Amino acid sequence: MNPPRAHGVPVLQARFRQAPEDFVVEEIDAFEADGAGEHLLLTIEKRGLNSAFVARRIAQWAGVAESAIGHAGLKDRHALTRQRFSVQLPGRADPPIEALAFEDAANGEALRVLHAVRHGRKLPRGALAGNRFILTLREVQGEREPIEARLQAVAARGLPNYFGEQRFGRDGGNLARALAMFAGRRVRREERSLLLSAARSELFNRVLARRVHDGTWDAGLEGEVWMLAGSRSVFGPEPFGASLAARLAAFDIHPTAPLWGEGELRTQGAARELEESALGDEPAMRLRAGLEAAGLRQERRATRLRPGEPTWEWPDEATLRLGFSLPPGAYATSVLAELGAVHVGPIVDHSSE
Repeated sequence: MNPPRAHGVPVLQARFRQAPEDFVVEEIDAFEADGAGEHLLLTIEKRGLNSAFVARRIAQWAGVAESAIGHAGLKDRHALTRQRFSVQLPGRADPPIEALAFEDAANGEALRVLHAVRHGRKLPRGALAGNRFILTLREVQGEREPIEARLQAVAARGLPNYFGEQRFGRDGGNLARALAMFAGRRVRREERSLLLSAARSELFNRVLARRVHDGTWDAGLEGEVWMLAGSRSVFGPEPFGASLAARLAAFDIHPTAPLWGEGELRTQGAARELEESALGDEPAMRLRAGLEAAGLRQERRATRLRPGEPTWEWPDEATLRLGFSLPPGAYATSVLAELGAVHVGPIVDHSSE
């Protein structure tokens, strides 16, 4: 996937993810633990381990089924990440925390517990306010002044809210598998969910790429449907006047594009014409039909993304360290894409959800 950039030509080339510490991700909690209850809420720091492995280890440590483990989001193996897990322990004392720690220096794997507190409910998926990232780019080639100007532009204007290429699998293979599934190929339940997401993401990205090309990814079209910042609530279409323009400029609302499913497009006028045109070719129509037959319903996603609390520093002339936060479902690699060609090191890229 090579979607158009919103901010112009590349300003750098760099190496990324040469070690897990080059990609640090920390969940931003959506709530405070209440301090009592049958669930133990654990804040875990992990290196070289994925979330599924950690959930299994917690279940073994606590002597419970994996269904008793909760976590808000999935974090990749090839990173240094901090996230919360819950484990249900009704009528039981906390197992020894030190017994949960794990380290395999030979393979660069480690797990430690940063905090443990009781809570009244299982931690549900999606129960996080966002993620904070610290990304380290190495062997940076490019002039510092245009690189920092690009970072300032992204901080001020935001960037297109593309789904990352990780959503589509290696070499985009998830899309081919999705089409095969829609044609009748049987798949496992967990694979079905993955392939439906890939199909939806492809159609969204097609519409967003068209809007980036047209310069309307952060502007209101006639017949626009808007999303309230920090939520999934949408409204419109309604006439675009001074009030909506002010809210758009203040990042209080964002334009949207479709997450495809059953039902009519909510957009009207120019916005609907653009969406239908971007999704009118034969491959897109096959994806649309498959998603509708699967029973998914029409939803919307913001076309614009603004990183929170952006920072950058140069530890040395060829190393750039970036810090920012993103809402759930947004991709840190979208920020890197607006800078230029970032070549992943010895480990593969991943979803930053």
